[in-house]
Amino acid sequence: MRIGRSASSNRTRVVVLTADEEFNRSARATFGASSAIDLSMVSGRIAEQGDALDVEGATVVVVDLDAGRDDEMQALSRLMVRVGVWPPMIAVTQTFDENVARTLMQMRVADFLVKPVAPIDLVRACARVAKGKAGGAEPTEAQIYTFLPAVGGAGVTTLAVQTAMLLLNSGGPRVKPSTCLVDLDFQHGAVADYLDLEPRLNLAEIEPRPDRLDRQLLEVMLSYHASGLAVIAAPNRPAEMRSFDPDVVTRLLDLVSTNFEYVVFDMPRTWFSWTDSVLLGSNKLFIVSETTVPGLRHAKQLVAAIKERLGEGPKPQVIVNRFHHRLFSAGLRRSDLEQTLGDAFACAIPNDYNLVREAIDRGVPLDEVKPGNKITAQIRKLVLGNTADKAGESKSAPLLQKLKLSVVK
Repeated sequence: MRIGRSASSNRTRVVVLTADEEFNRSARATFGASSAIDLSMVSGRIAEQGDALDVEGATVVVVDLDAGRDDEMQALSRLMVRVGVWPPMIAVTQTFDENVARTLMQMRVADFLVKPVAPIDLVRACARVAKGKAGGAEPTEAQIYTFLPAVGGAGVTTLAVQTAMLLLNSGGPRVKPSTCLVDLDFQHGAVADYLDLEPRLNLAEIEPRPDRLDRQLLEVMLSYHASGLAVIAAPNRPAEMRSFDPDVVTRLLDLVSTNFEYVVFDMPRTWFSWTDSVLLGSNKLFIVSETTVPGLRHAKQLVAAIKERLGEGPKPQVIVNRFHHRLFSAGLRRSDLEQTLGDAFACAIPNDYNLVREAIDRGVPLDEVKPGNKITAQIRKLVLGNTADKAGESKSAPLLQKLKLSVVK
């Protein structure tokens, strides 16, 4: 498998730092036989060699470390600060858990592997993270929009679907930015039903070996709408309540974020071990509430909880869905929403049940049922803002992604 080449030569420079003799031999055997690869092996621990590690002109850097040692993780963090966005860094660890995964992603490590590492998996990982340079473009970060329900039945899926459609068409009729809608409600997800698609994600099949996830396997799990929107959704399992290994989910979402320009997440109301990572990696985080007093209370409580958990992470904004108010009638007014939610209030989406129901039944966007409808207009204003006019400037070619999903900006 061919990986990206450095800008300064016709050879690919791979730097490997390891204190493990067995991994050293495996890396030499994997890369050393190719005349197109300039392999630089550095013996020692990152705690000792990291600050002086020469990565100049490297296409990819592989660091073997003990994630259970604080000095090793601190040395990796310093190296990432020094390196910046290029070259991409692959961490190889022997000990691995949820906290390690989260820390590595916050460092902007491009990928990570767990020992024992098969040679083909190491090559695939290098090829995947290095392709940004091979394409002649600097790697950039996926734009991630996340929708989280404050209460059940708030209409999160409808808003997520319409947002994904708007982002898909934000570049104009000739250029459609690569866009993926991911249904993370693995038990009661409705995205595939809303778009009349067959869900193809089988997490149970990939859970035993999450490190084997790559672009080829991702393609198998994708469903495509007639509009060109890519969708990742699992078949409904209403009678099963299980929580997947967070490493499986994290790796899947990271793979999605590295292969699409826009990613939209439809979140479940239940909080899982991987929820923090998804929220941390979001560029826009929307909490969706219905227009009721209990709904607004739940939304306000959720905003406070997220701010406490995520600290300096993305600022949650509240969308009040199905807002309907007539003059001189009882019910919540817009001023009530603003007073209750304060600066967390993003917008109120008008109520048009018949329009939404028809779009869902037909598996099409709202605009296809009724062009210029008020719901789409409000979502466009919220999501695109001033970016719609600039879409053609930067979206003319697919962006090559490498940054991790849960990077804290």
